[in-house]
Amino acid sequence: MEDGFKKEKKIIDRSEQETQEELVKSIIQAKKQLNLAIKNFEYADNELIDYYVYQIKANRAKIDYLVKKAKTKSMQIDMVNELKMRLDENKAM
Repeated sequence: MEDGFKKEKKIIDRSEQETQEELVKSIIQAKKQLNLAIKNFEYADNELIDYYVYQIKANRAKIDYLVKKAKTKSMQIDMVNELKMRLDENKAM
């Protein structure tokens, strides 16, 4: 039961740069999940349409929240940093 859950570090224990990197990674991950939900919605059976609509709305709300959080920290998420983090993330996998 325990191996299904991963305890996250508190943001307080991280440096400002680590917090910003984690925030950008979370935004990228939410975008991936949104794109996947949209693709799945396009090919969904009638019984799964409501599920994918929920997933799309939830991921959009998550992205909105994370972007607002980044703006309150005066972060600027530019395409170069986002691309670098995507490449680093792909290398890690």
